[in-house]
Amino acid sequence: MTPDLWRLTIRTNLEASPLMSDSLESPAGVSLTGRRRFVGLLGGVVGVAAVAPPARLIGAERTPPDPCSLPRAIRSLAPMTSGVVPIAASERQDRIERARRLMTDHELDAVLLEPGTSLSYFTGVSWGLSERPFLVIMPARGDPAVICPAFEEARARERVSQPAEVRVWQEDESPYALVAGVLRDRRVVSGRVGMESQVRFFVADGVRSAGAAASYVSADPVTVGCRMIKTAAELALMQRASDITIAAFKACFASMVPGMTAQELSSSMLAAQERLGGSDPWALVGFGKASAFPHGSTQPQHLREGDIVLMDAGCAVEGYQSDITRTTVFGKPTARQTEIWNLERRAQDAALAAARVGATCQSVDAAARKVITDAGFGPGYQVPGLPHRTGHGIGMDGHESPNFVRGNTTILEPGMCFSDEPTIVIYGEFGIRLEDCLHITPDGARLFTEQSPAIDHPFA
Repeated sequence: MTPDLWRLTIRTNLEASPLMSDSLESPAGVSLTGRRRFVGLLGGVVGVAAVAPPARLIGAERTPPDPCSLPRAIRSLAPMTSGVVPIAASERQDRIERARRLMTDHELDAVLLEPGTSLSYFTGVSWGLSERPFLVIMPARGDPAVICPAFEEARARERVSQPAEVRVWQEDESPYALVAGVLRDRRVVSGRVGMESQVRFFVADGVRSAGAAASYVSADPVTVGCRMIKTAAELALMQRASDITIAAFKACFASMVPGMTAQELSSSMLAAQERLGGSDPWALVGFGKASAFPHGSTQPQHLREGDIVLMDAGCAVEGYQSDITRTTVFGKPTARQTEIWNLERRAQDAALAAARVGATCQSVDAAARKVITDAGFGPGYQVPGLPHRTGHGIGMDGHESPNFVRGNTTILEPGMCFSDEPTIVIYGEFGIRLEDCLHITPDGARLFTEQSPAIDHPFA
């Protein structure tokens, strides 16, 4: 359960309702320019999320902690990024060719992209969003075209490594006229153009006005169709990000002391992941009753003996994400805590077993939810119980399509990646979430991380 769904309204939403469901994810592309890093937010429960400039969601820049003030277990950490292999230009070209095949299959003549992870996925170009449109048009036939401000041309040509035409517009000219010109030159004047769902309204409106003869539809069959199937190179980067996050978890849990705040543990997790080589780290922490809030509580928290400790965290390696949650107890667990933790583990196991080639996404959610409702919780999304979907897709974005959720009939295929995090929420007591990410193989689901063995033994 990553923070990618959070928007400017997060503080208001959390204060207004305890049922901040994981299903309320952000529009595609909100975090496409980079992972967010967390600083103290919501009474120190979680860190602040920030996207790559110029956008910023909440709070201020995080001041890196003094290395000398970090716990010994974190100071001793060293980078784990040796041997990391970035995505090759040849693989990006393969992605463009696959996109063209999908365009043909879905009767699209071109796809329009704004800056974000999809643009980076296909081109390797990272570019910030601003009021000046920077656009890429991928036609079903012919080279892509880049539309950028004239004063940015040199920077654009420096960053574009794939074969592409670059067209520029002056400050007193319309970028949308250039888009119409590209479509005309690609013989797409009256064709079907796919727009990624993250394209901002004023951009989409400008493109439609300038190229009114074309019809504009969702580009999801192409962008999601490509991105939801990961290659070996992508899986390797996700594996390294997961390895880093687990190593950071172990160091942070070993450094817990009575009286520490949730913010202190969150800050330690950020520092640990950075020292291990993860980029754009984030962490959400809840102690005791606050662990029942899926995305954090506004109340200040200090760690006490017997508290449930829930930490949800992740980072990126070469743009590919990890997302892991571990729940343990500080001290000796009670029979009630152990019972609910074991129930959560059984629900996670049920989802893992159900995630097989040919199954539907909703069948995985149903398998986990049945374990929880059979134990007397719910039913459905009611609390006490599981108030959100069982898992989300993951890759370059922490939350991607498709999701393990009721109503999603997408068929599982090899290379798809998901979180497995059913969660049990009991307001007024505690919450238990165990989250490991997996990828689908011909032989079933394979985890990036080893599951927690027991409530008082969070790491295998």
